[in-house]
Amino acid sequence: MFDPLLHQNIRSKLISLLIANEELPFKALKEYLQVTDGNLSSHLSKLEKAGYVKIEKSFEKKRPKTVVHVTTKGKKAFEHYIEALKLFIEEN
Repeated sequence: MFDPLLHQNIRSKLISLLIANEELPFKALKEYLQVTDGNLSSHLSKLEKAGYVKIEKSFEKKRPKTVVHVTTKGKKAFEHYIEALKLFIEEN
């Protein structure tokens, strides 16, 4: 069965980016995925609620900085999602 959180284009790309980089700033994710602040925030909130990502907010030279990390749970969920895709392809 496909994980409904990850079986969505933006969120699957987002998690794969984080797995490849361990962490990325919000701005970099936004630029790579070509989404609005609100759209990215919405997707990140869902992934954070599921425990797939960790969001760290801080200030750098008086400017807010948001960095997103993939969690161990997020990595495992993505691995299971990829395996489910492979099985689906093999069966069809």
